[in-house]
Amino acid sequence: MIPALLLVGLPVGLLLLGLPFAGVPAVRRLAGMLPPREAAGVLAGGAALMAAVTVAALVALFQVPFLAVLERVPFAEVVARWPAALPVSTAAGAVLAVRAWALVARWRRQRVLLVRAWTLVSGEVPAGGAADGTPDGTQGGTAGGDVLVVADDRPEAFALPGLRGAGGRVVVSTGMLRILGPAEREVLLAHERAHLTGRHRLLSAVVDLAGAVHPAVRGLGPALGFQLERWADEAAAARVGDRRLAAAALARAALAAGARPDLGPDRGPVLAVGTGPVPRRVAALLGPVPQRPRGRAARAGAWGLAVAVSGAAAVGLAAAYGLHEYVEYAARALTTGR
Repeated sequence: MIPALLLVGLPVGLLLLGLPFAGVPAVRRLAGMLPPREAAGVLAGGAALMAAVTVAALVALFQVPFLAVLERVPFAEVVARWPAALPVSTAAGAVLAVRAWALVARWRRQRVLLVRAWTLVSGEVPAGGAADGTPDGTQGGTAGGDVLVVADDRPEAFALPGLRGAGGRVVVSTGMLRILGPAEREVLLAHERAHLTGRHRLLSAVVDLAGAVHPAVRGLGPALGFQLERWADEAAAARVGDRRLAAAALARAALAAGARPDLGPDRGPVLAVGTGPVPRRVAALLGPVPQRPRGRAARAGAWGLAVAVSGAAAVGLAAAYGLHEYVEYAARALTTGR
């Protein structure tokens, strides 16, 4: 019975570890069929499921010899009857350790970037007037003063998530305010506020951390970034009630905003107006409001992909748990002589 573990456990474990390579394209395809808000949820949820399957598979492979020992099978006998048990367990444990270190490193990177962003704007107070000559309301004066105006000639605007009890802020430079007209400023602020109210930082963090667990999941990062910007674009267009105005304002702001070298190329939790392919975003705003798939064939395709992705993840988790149960069963069979 124990030698059969090599024929059952190893292929199942490797199959589960390879699942994200097939799952990522399917999740991206499903997200592409949905409006931005639903698409972002699908991408984050798919990333979390594939990370969970990966961890479950690695834990199942790692614990094989130890489960047998817990069932009172001597460790030496486990190794003798299944020579691959120790190497497979060692390899799975090593991968688990490396992935755990990468997960912690990515989480720390997220925190460092957030602290750095807050440090860069520290000393700036929530705007509440028109001290620099910009119109009232542009610098804040709404809902708790959630706008920080930074004295910087570089055009810049981004959503800064909350930190250590401080609420999130919309950070905009004086250079950006000079470029935009009053109506365009309203679009920009609505866009950045949508990032904060939609908790886009959390969705971004889920995919980022899941990518530390399995490298294939990193492929969902760019797709999520695009959908989060599209979500905020649509929220801004709905806020001003003019899709063409929103498209023009966001195009001007995104093209004017340059990369912040002090934040580095990896902004982490800081979501900026220039993120993602701007031409695609503008083209989408110039089109109709996104809708869920219409027509029997489109709905069937979307549901089919959803069932396939969620079903594969559920089967993967069940298979990992089943491997655990199979080891215990094989060990008990060996001890009872069956």
